[in-house]
Amino acid sequence: MKPLAFPTAAHYIFPRIHHMKLPGCLIAVLFPVITVCAADPDFGPNVLVLDPSTADAQERVHAVFKQQERAQFGLGRHAFLLKPGRYTLDMPIGFFTHIAGLGKLPREVTIDGGVWTDAAWMRHNATCNFWRTVENLTIEPPGGTNLWAVSQAAPLRRAHIKGDLHLSSAGWSSGGFMADCRIDGVVRAGSQQQWFSRNSAWKKWDGLNWNMVFLGCQNAPEGDWPEKAVTRIDQTPIVREKPYLTIENGHWFVRVPPLLLDGASGLSWSEGAVQAEPIHIDKFHIAKAGIDTSTTINAALQAGKHLLVTPGIYPLDDTVVISRPGTVVLGLGLPSLVPTTGRTALRVESGEGVIVSGLVVDAGAIETEVLVQFGLPGRNAGSAGNPTCIHDLVCRVGGYGPGRARLMVAIHDSHVIGDNLWLWRADHGANVGWSENTCDTGLRVEGDDVTIYGLFVEHTQKHQTLWSGERGRVFFYQSEMPYDPPSQEAWRSPSGDGYASYKVADTVQAHEAWGFGVYHVFQKAAVIAENAFETPASPGIQMHHLVTVRLGGGKTGSGIRNVINGTGGEVITSQKAKVK
Repeated sequence: MKPLAFPTAAHYIFPRIHHMKLPGCLIAVLFPVITVCAADPDFGPNVLVLDPSTADAQERVHAVFKQQERAQFGLGRHAFLLKPGRYTLDMPIGFFTHIAGLGKLPREVTIDGGVWTDAAWMRHNATCNFWRTVENLTIEPPGGTNLWAVSQAAPLRRAHIKGDLHLSSAGWSSGGFMADCRIDGVVRAGSQQQWFSRNSAWKKWDGLNWNMVFLGCQNAPEGDWPEKAVTRIDQTPIVREKPYLTIENGHWFVRVPPLLLDGASGLSWSEGAVQAEPIHIDKFHIAKAGIDTSTTINAALQAGKHLLVTPGIYPLDDTVVISRPGTVVLGLGLPSLVPTTGRTALRVESGEGVIVSGLVVDAGAIETEVLVQFGLPGRNAGSAGNPTCIHDLVCRVGGYGPGRARLMVAIHDSHVIGDNLWLWRADHGANVGWSENTCDTGLRVEGDDVTIYGLFVEHTQKHQTLWSGERGRVFFYQSEMPYDPPSQEAWRSPSGDGYASYKVADTVQAHEAWGFGVYHVFQKAAVIAENAFETPASPGIQMHHLVTVRLGGGKTGSGIRNVINGTGGEVITSQKAKVK
């Protein structure tokens, strides 16, 4: 009989019937197949694996939250992995904390209690509630409401909330991401200025501010742009959901959801959906901070392993290189990769089927030309039927300490899919200043047929985003221009005053964008940006639903003169301008 489900031969033995004990596991013999019940993998000290019988689960959760609630630029990284079952827990989520259920479906892990984040540490202003993740579970919140008051880099994925969901508390919040979620009640946006929802469903959506984008969602709010801040697209054109960990019959897997090529709406885990492909944990190198280096990680990748990066800080003296097609890289607990010698932190050289998910890449004190690179310059690579996928990627320059980079992310390959990218030159924290945490550009795209869902790029010193590939598509964009240009002379591009946040190269013939917002608050000098967006005049360039906003606190006379290509109105004396 051919063994099913478990791909490695080491988990099957075919001798005569007997029983034997081994340290940490019991081998139960069935003729003709013996199934080994594996012990839990060693994920290191910063991953806590819980089951419903864990006696001190609540104490552990609160201890981590106490440490992480205010640790915006701290070194702590944590993940809680919940085995299938029902839990009675109150789970507040602080910085650099990852909560994940281990079931094949969200309903297999149910929390009788809240899995929530507030901003009490910042007087309920959630505009700095970054760097946290919740996924693959069901929440039954007390009182019927779960609070998720966040801004960037705080994805809510593959979750079922049996009640209402509030996206802000008593203060500001701006820019969040939700995908593959079901909310049985009402989603209340509150003060959220922009929000991106993809392939999700709810009973009702309440609240619209500057720009809300709903892609492949059920019960998106009514109204038409620009009278109402609503962007609705019925289907997500091409998508692969983020991989996730499971435990099944005592064995651990990373499940990789299927690629959907012909458009998708609704949930990936609804009845009748195609099952995600399991990859046994034995196929992964489990990297641990303080032990693994670029040398050990590259050796494992070259040996054909996938890569699971556990919570922690990883100083890298050389580039981590992914050269094998189909390699899966999955981060737990928002691990940080930090280049220490000025070399690129991560380079994907295979142009086909690589998945990179759940990583933070922090620029080091020595300037790096590019932090993360997909493909090689000048090489024509990429596969329409097996694209490279990027989920929940964060890049940072400064704030936590010294950091310098010319470019955060370069995409040279074609047919790349991005899903929730936040590329941030710090505007607050340590080592922040025009000549200190330097970075020209967040994202440069040279490959063709690149699609990004949820792109956040902020505060870089030239163009935030530069796009020269053909047939690019971006659904949702949030960007703040740099706060700190010291003068107009220091901040002038070849096309005029300032730098457009989003620039499509003059050679591009086809490009499409939906639901974009660019803000400014120039604090150091009365500088002007001629345009928020610059594109060619080709009929194949389609830019839909653009807004620019002047925030409070900027110098008098500063602002954005035009929304796009010399049109759309200014936000110098006015607060907001929109174009269709």
